[in-house]
Amino acid sequence: MNETFVTLVGNAATCVDFRETGAGGMARFRFAVTPRRWDREKQAWADGHTSFYTVFAWRTLAANLAGSVSVGEPLVVHGRLKVRDEEREGRRTTFADIEAVAVGHDLSRGTAAFRRVLRAEPSLTARMPKDTESDDDGDPEPRQECGTREEPAMRQEPATELQSVS
Repeated sequence: MNETFVTLVGNAATCVDFRETGAGGMARFRFAVTPRRWDREKQAWADGHTSFYTVFAWRTLAANLAGSVSVGEPLVVHGRLKVRDEEREGRRTTFADIEAVAVGHDLSRGTAAFRRVLRAEPSLTARMPKDTESDDDGDPEPRQECGTREEPAMRQEPATELQSVS
C-alpha cells in the first residue's frame, strides 16, 4: 500500500486530548507549522503562512504524548499524511491530518529530560499508588495547564543525570 510519510517541525497549538478507547489510548492535538525565510531587503527573518495539522496518535505513543507535551512546545512529528474533504454549512473544506509514528521535542530549540516508561500488566497499572509518578526528590511531576483530562496510568523511571568525570 502506498502511503505518504511526512516529517514536520513546528509547535503544539493545542493541549493534547487523550482518551481511552476499546483499542487502547488515542491522543489528538493541533500542530502549527510556520516556515521562515531570510528577507534580503529587510535583512531579517520573515515568517510565512502558518499551516495547521491535526495529529493523531494511538496506544503507547498517545499516552506518552499526553504526559509529555504542552501548548507552545517545539516538536518534530513524523507520520502518515491523511488529507480529507468535508462539507460543512454548504462549504467544502480540506483537512490535513497526521497519523503520528514518532513525536519528539525539537532539541535545536531547547533541552529535554527523557524518562523511559516501565511496562506493567494492565491490572497492576490500574492499582499503582499515586506516589509512583513523582521524581527523585518526592515532588510530583508538573502537570499540563490544559484543564482536566484523563491521565494515562503509566509509571516512569526517574530521569538519571549524567556524571562528569574529572
